[in-house]
Formats: sequence, C-alpha cells, structure tokens
Amino acid sequence: MIQIADYDPAWPAPFAEPLQELGFVFRRDNPELTKRYFREPPGTPRTHVHVRRLGSFSQQFALLFRDYLREHPAAARAYAAEKRRLADEFRDDRHGYTDAKDPFIWRTIQQADRWAQRVGWREGPSDA
Repeated sequence: MIQIADYDPAWPAPFAEPLQELGFVFRRDNPELTKRYFREPPGTPRTHVHVRRLGSFSQQFALLFRDYLREHPAAARAYAAEKRRLADEFRDDRHGYTDAKDPFIWRTIQQADRWAQRVGWREGPSDA
C-alpha cells in the first residue's frame, strides 16, 4: 500500500506518473473513490497497487485487516482458503469474486476491531 499524506482527488495525482513509468495501468473505472487503483503492466503477474489517503478510513481499514491477519494465523489461513474457493467458483467473474469476499472481510474486520480495542492496536510495519 502506498500512503499519501494529502492529494487532490482530481486526477492526475503526484504518484501517477512514476507508477505509469513503471508500466502500471491506472484503472479510471474503479468505482471506489477513496483510493486510486493501478494494475500490473501487461504480460506480467497480477499485481494490484492501491493508493490511499494517509489517515483515511480506507487506509485504516486495510491496515487493521492486514495486521489482524498477521497476528492471527488461523484467520489468515481461513482467508486464503476462502479466496481460493471463491477463485474457483468465480473464475470468469471478477466482480462476482470481489463481491463474494465481502461477507468474510466484514466478519473479520469486526473481529479485528474487537482485537484492536483489546490490545491498543497501532499500525504495524510496512510491507514495503
């Protein structure tokens, strides 16, 4: 995840050109306006780059989910298994796959929120 302290939601943004120079493709059709979304360069393995505003709910949600899975290996395994199952079921329906993950993600984020309150969660180290 790339974290940007502040940016104008109007396009272009300061991070777009460097990502595009690396071959990443900006997905203007992404309906989620709380992040900017880039896909892998053509012909390379699937890679998603989500750019989120620093301190936004969108950023905090993703980081809490990540950190909860890091601290709860059984939940991480369950998420991986669910993604594999849904990938088989929705092999040719990308939007169906994404929508089908939502119930699992929301159940997990509720558990993560309770965990975060119990341990005084703070953002863990970056994956970068």
